[in-house]
Amino acid sequence: MRDFYADVTAKILVELKAGTLSWRRPWSATPGRNVPCNAATARPYSGTNVVLLWMAMRTHDWPTARFATFKQALELGGHVRKGEHGHHICYVGNNRKFIEGDGDEELTVHAYRFLKTYTVFNVAQCDGLPAHITAPPIVKPRHRDARDPLIEEFIATTGAKVIEDGGDRAFFQPKLDRIVMPAFITFDSAGAYYGTLFHELGHWTGHETRLNRDLMQRFDRQAHVAEELVAELAAAFLCAEFSIDGDTKLPGYIDHYIKLLEGDASAFFTCASKAQAAVDYLRELALREPAQAAE
Repeated sequence: MRDFYADVTAKILVELKAGTLSWRRPWSATPGRNVPCNAATARPYSGTNVVLLWMAMRTHDWPTARFATFKQALELGGHVRKGEHGHHICYVGNNRKFIEGDGDEELTVHAYRFLKTYTVFNVAQCDGLPAHITAPPIVKPRHRDARDPLIEEFIATTGAKVIEDGGDRAFFQPKLDRIVMPAFITFDSAGAYYGTLFHELGHWTGHETRLNRDLMQRFDRQAHVAEELVAELAAAFLCAEFSIDGDTKLPGYIDHYIKLLEGDASAFFTCASKAQAAVDYLRELALREPAQAAE
């Protein structure tokens, strides 16, 4: 487990130091193939696996973001092409171990986490798959500079209070439970505006009345840096989903991210998991029935 953590963290660190991060991309150029998903189940991948598959997508520029295991490719009626190399992803789960006591001692239960790794292949690395599995997605491009009605509706349904105060900084105020943004017209593009707003929405999800995300116990003095990485990844996940070129970069934080990951091989996994939880929470809010949203 620690070897996989270390290997993935090493890859992330190489990107951080080179300034070519997989979660900072022109997502509008690849609409419909920004969210990696399983070809057999259509289920999107999550957390660290998204970033790992983004790395693979950037290297190979495949026409779709659908992946399958060797076995799944066979079950779909095709096969992985000879000589193709797979890409490692992981599953982290929880389990319990029951231990019987000696004599009159009670049965004890030990909870533990486990990690399994899997190898997946992009459908472009396979032959014989059904056309609906390999066909590139058909999507409509978005307007680069105008407010996006779909994104505006998504943000509104979360219930987050967003204030445009005319200033030059974006930030979340926990005590007032609101997000403060510069005016829309001051941003270079709609993507830059929404990418920034998505970042602050990531922070918003961690409020004590929502996910109550407290990273102090896990990261101690590095908790603030970890929280920024959570918000940045959450913003990246949303930018990719909505196919916008959001600039999620925060000046000066790259060096802090490097220090965080160099001192903790599993830090990125934790932050990516928390970011996924934040995005899932926002989706749940957006999918509420109108009556629930009004309560």
